[in-house]
Amino acid sequence: MKPLRLRLLLGIAIVAAVLSWAGAKLWDSFGQLPGVPTAAPIVLAAVAVVLLATAISLRARLKAVRERQPGAKGVDPLGAARAVVLGQASALVSAVVTGIYGGVGVYLLGLLDITARKQQAVTAGFAVLAGAGVIAAALWLQHVCRLPEDHDDPSGPAASPR
Repeated sequence: MKPLRLRLLLGIAIVAAVLSWAGAKLWDSFGQLPGVPTAAPIVLAAVAVVLLATAISLRARLKAVRERQPGAKGVDPLGAARAVVLGQASALVSAVVTGIYGGVGVYLLGLLDITARKQQAVTAGFAVLAGAGVIAAALWLQHVCRLPEDHDDPSGPAASPR
């Protein structure tokens, strides 16, 4: 499994932002632009908290095993892989959602004189912040579950003469 890179997630978010800004502008020219759901930042923040809690738990368990603390509970490799997949999927979806709300929010900045649109712009801003939190938590979870690199260590058993 390849690790996600921040550059890829930022690219996805930027493309989604540009497309959603253009879509919001087009939609508003034909009629009424739909509102930004109030639950969007709440749901994104909840996902970020779940990913953060998972990363903290796995990090503590891996540290206890590494330090050989008595009673340390090991980490199931399949469970860690599932956590990483959950984090990567969450990061990818969050990059798209963050871009969408970012693009809509930028469009709504031109309509701040309307009270309802001002509130929607604030909600979109909070959704972007919560989406960035999901991405950060997912990337940290991926970092916590990363396996150590296999470097060619000259002092290791592979380099010993035969």
